[in-house]
Parts: sequence; structure tokens; C-alpha cells
Amino acid sequence: MSKYQVNQKGYYGNFGGAYVPEMLYPNVKELQDQYLTILDSEAFRSEFAKLLTDYVGRPSPLYHANRLSEKYEANIFLKREDLNHTGAHKINNTIGQILLAEKLGKKRIIAETGAGQHGVATATVCALKGLECVIYMGEIDIKRQAPNVARMKMMGAKVIAATSGSKTLKDATNEALRDWINNPVDTHYIIGSVVGPHPYPDLVARFQSVISAETKKQLQEKTGKSTPDIAMACVGGGSNAAGMFYHFLDEEDVRLIAVEAAGKGVHSGETAATTQLGREGVLHGSRSLLMQTDDGQVIEPYSISAGLDYPGIGPQHAWLFQSKRGEYVSVTDDEAMKAGLLLTKLEGIIPAIESAHALAYLEKLQMDGHPTIVICLSGRGDKDLDNYMNYFRF
Repeated sequence: MSKYQVNQKGYYGNFGGAYVPEMLYPNVKELQDQYLTILDSEAFRSEFAKLLTDYVGRPSPLYHANRLSEKYEANIFLKREDLNHTGAHKINNTIGQILLAEKLGKKRIIAETGAGQHGVATATVCALKGLECVIYMGEIDIKRQAPNVARMKMMGAKVIAATSGSKTLKDATNEALRDWINNPVDTHYIIGSVVGPHPYPDLVARFQSVISAETKKQLQEKTGKSTPDIAMACVGGGSNAAGMFYHFLDEEDVRLIAVEAAGKGVHSGETAATTQLGREGVLHGSRSLLMQTDDGQVIEPYSISAGLDYPGIGPQHAWLFQSKRGEYVSVTDDEAMKAGLLLTKLEGIIPAIESAHALAYLEKLQMDGHPTIVICLSGRGDKDLDNYMNYFRF
């Protein structure tokens, strides 16, 4: 068993666990007791693999970015999760969780979403399976991610605005948890990231691990070696990074670099750089690192990217940070936006602003020799065109 994976009690080091209200305990216990048995069954694995291939379009390409590589004097590959059905890595998890929900006999699905990609992916699989779907989304995010809201509604999902707090991802998660408490019997909550009570961080990471599983095979074919020198991904809650890192965790010679959103600057008061500012605490059902005041009140995060403005980080990431297995860094809004435009002009690929954060760190990365770098391009930039247009005044 890897020392970087969850233990039998649901912890990564001293992070994780299941801190839930008594009303939710039966739901969480049901998942804890059954998820590994269901995931390991031949019927589940067969259907999951079939849908990933025939519906999602996997394997996603591992693209050698020639012009980007020349600029940074490195061998840079992009894992093209942006080419998945629905345009991001989120669909890997929702396919897995909808199959799990079916096996558990759940007829109603709820989810939270920030950038909208998880909401779209959840609405997509609910349409595929004919299940009722309710998506909670911050009021601010609904405005800045209007195309994704339209997609959810087209697929039959009910989108409910979270109007409390910062009106973003944290508040949408609060509303979804409240719904689950009120509807514990027939409802499955598809959490979109490696956050929440055990077993969700492990569950989501397992579904996203297809990213690094494919990467190893594709790298072997392209370079003759299955491991890169560096694996990089953006991190909010951290599901695409968890998937990108999963099969490299015990490959100690692979540098794992997770890039957070510094917003307007780590110490500006408008940031989502959790590992730089966070302290241990409990949020949304697990113990992790989170941005909080001295008396334990959650500090509202900020990022130009709707998918990264979360005040915490998944418990596995907190453990990778604390154990120093992973390097957790941050880039600002400005740096991310410029990196997104650079990729567009050099490679003809418009990345999600989330993904652009990982790309931006290439400017700061200390490289030896001519390293092989794999960057998870977690989503496409269609949803962010208005933000790009407004930022660069096109």
C-alpha cells in the first residue's frame, strides 16, 4: 500500500476522515462499506471502461507541444483532457459515480459546481441514465459561466443558485450538503473533486487515475520511458492533479508540481493559494488545509478561474504538501491569463483558465537539462471566452 494513498480509517497522514452530521452518517457509511467491492467487480469495471471508450472518447491524446517545448527548452507533453466529451476531465468521475449510484439504487443525483464543467458532466451522465439531476452553483459563477449553465439546463438538470457567502464554489457545496441531509435515502451526491468525507477523496482519485494510467502507456510509446521528469497540474480541490499524479506517487524521481491560484497575489487578500496560507481545519466533511481566520472562520477565496476559487484543498494534496512529496506553488491571475493566450498562439489550443495556471508555472520552473514534462490540460477554454475577451480587450 502506498504511503501516499488513503489508509483503512480514511486518512492521508493526519488529513481526511469523515466529519459529517449524524443525519448523513448512514449515507457515508454505505459508501465506505460498498465502494471498493462495487469498483472491483467485473461488471462495474467492464461498463466503466466501455463508457470511457465509446462515450467519453478515451484514451485522450498525449500531445507533444513542439513550439511550447522550443520556447522553454524542454520536452513538453499535454495530456488532452480538454478533448473528452463535455470538454474536461470531470466526465471521468461522473461516469464512475453514476454507475456507483445505480448499483446503490439511488434515483436522484445532486452535485455542486464552480466552473460549471462538473455540473455539465453530471447533467450529461444523468441524461444518459435517465436520473433526476439537481446542480448547485454559486450565483456569481452562474453569471460568469453562462454557456455551461445553458448546457446543464438543456440536458434536463435543475440549476439552483447559491446566494450566501461569496456565492461561489464553497457556498454551492454547502447547499448541496444541505440537500443531501434533507434527502438521505434516494439521493447520491456526486462530489466533483477530491474533497469531502471519506471515501470521496479516494473514490474521485480512483476514477481520475485513468489520466496517469494512460499517460504512462503513451509516454512509453513516444519516448521509450513510462515516467516523465515532471508531472504538473492546476489545483483547486485537486481532482485533475490527483488523477495526473496517481500512478507516479511512488515514483520518487518524478517531480509532482501542483499549481494553485494566487489570484491578485498570495498576500493580497484576494487569493486561493491554500497551501501558502492555509492551516489545518475541517471543511465539507474532511480535515485538510484551509484558509481561515484565527478564530476558525473560512476566508473567502478569490481567483479569476471559477474552478480554482476554493478555500481548501483535498486531504491527499494536503498530505503530499506536508510530506514534501509534492511541490505546491501558485501563479496569479495575470500570469495564468498570459499563459492561456501563449498556448493559443503557439499551439492553436485555447485552454481553460484553470489549466492555464499550470502552464503559467513553466515561466518559473527551474529546469535541469532538457526535462520531459507532462502537463494535464484539464479543460478547454470555450467556457472562458468572455473572460479572455474582457481581459485582453479583444
